[in-house]
Amino acid sequence: MTTIRLSREARPLGKSAILVSPIAWGMWRFTGDDVSAARARVEAALDAGITLFDTADIYGVDDGGFGSSEALLGRVVADAPELRARMVIATKGGIQPGLPYDSSAAYLTHALDASLARMGVERVELYQIHRRDFLTHPQEVAAALTRMVEAGKVAGIGVSNHSPAEVDALAAFLGLPILTTQPEFSALHSAPLFDGTLDQAMARDMAVLAWSPLAGGRLVAGDHPAEALLAEQGQRWGVDAATAALAWVMAHPARIIPIIGSQNPDRIRAAAEVYRVEWTRAEWYAVLQAGMGERLP
Repeated sequence: MTTIRLSREARPLGKSAILVSPIAWGMWRFTGDDVSAARARVEAALDAGITLFDTADIYGVDDGGFGSSEALLGRVVADAPELRARMVIATKGGIQPGLPYDSSAAYLTHALDASLARMGVERVELYQIHRRDFLTHPQEVAAALTRMVEAGKVAGIGVSNHSPAEVDALAAFLGLPILTTQPEFSALHSAPLFDGTLDQAMARDMAVLAWSPLAGGRLVAGDHPAEALLAEQGQRWGVDAATAALAWVMAHPARIIPIIGSQNPDRIRAAAEVYRVEWTRAEWYAVLQAGMGERLP
């Protein structure tokens, strides 16, 4: 029986020469004042073969304030400058508490400079519009992103939480490729399979960065039919349900890059076990149907 096997090889980030790992580490809960502990988490990700680090200026807003996650990463980079060369840093802008969205050219220019300053870097590999600002024309957004790349502050651009139509609208005014799209995707949130997000990504050769691949922890809570199937699959390959859930996401032909959010160094290192898992079509579709709560036609 043919099985779907996962590759641990680095791959280009969309239509770029930027090479990234098949898994990313998300920093939305990367907070606190303990630089040594924060550095241990970063090093655990690197030890697991993870090179893509996903952050945003809004991350940490509820704990340390706006920009605090980026600032903590900056303190780690200052503490261990040699780590920077091993990292592909992706950040996002456009969410402003109380607005909620601002993707005007003036704001994005300020937001990028503030992000770079907090992280203590001159350039990031990827800058993404975090969510669509309905009050900014995509032509203005495209011009702002283009200037970022031309200024050498950003290597490539992408979007997060954008519909396929919103991606098309932005792309219409860009002379640069949109390298990434970042939707929520898991066995319990399978909308990107059906709304055109993954199809568009494959057609445009955009990398898919999937946030919340464990469905906010619901896939490891032990009380969902999909979790039971993932636990069984994990048992077959000697991994836990969480790792099997990542493998399920990665099995899609869009070569989805799941963003893991654990802040536990051991749990981060355990992500390296994901490549042991293989899937038959029947096993993969069984998880999908369990997550949907209905059978496919």
